[in-house]
Amino acid sequence: MNTKQRRYNMFQRLGRAFKLNFMKLLRSPGGAKKVALGFAIGFGLEMLVISTASLIYILFIPAVRIAKGSLPASIIGNVIGKLTLLPVILLPFAGKLGKLFFPIKVRIGHHNPFSFQKLMHGDFTVLVGFLHGSIHTLIGMSIFGIVLGVISYFIIHYFYEKELTNRKKRRRQKHEIRLNSINKNYI
Repeated sequence: MNTKQRRYNMFQRLGRAFKLNFMKLLRSPGGAKKVALGFAIGFGLEMLVISTASLIYILFIPAVRIAKGSLPASIIGNVIGKLTLLPVILLPFAGKLGKLFFPIKVRIGHHNPFSFQKLMHGDFTVLVGFLHGSIHTLIGMSIFGIVLGVISYFIIHYFYEKELTNRKKRRRQKHEIRLNSINKNYI
């Protein structure tokens, strides 16, 4: 018995993971609006992960619950946001966009260079300085998150409705085939 598993390269694995999460999304319960809203929140909040040093995850579940979105769909939206690498790609543009909307130079307290060593020893002022220094990036990524969240809401709503009608159509065809075979047996 030869049970070798097929090896996939990195791009194939990435594509397969994207497709698997998208299929999970389209089959998740809750209706088109709830699933699309959950996905949009998860996808939009993923844009803020880098610029907030992952502190946005504190607000992740409460934001989904308050908006009455689907939590599994928001997690899938967050994973798909990670797989697309959009936050990394948009990061350089976010600082420029943030300066466009908030042109004032922000300087709060002493500006210390970021150091992991100080952070590991419990000095969180470096993290606060890092967050204050990147306020323009945070503003820009917030704008990108809102825009991409709104766009993804309508896209996911469309695909969810389309998949639902296709599923109903396939069920109807299976039912008709079953009825035809039963009718042929009785004739």
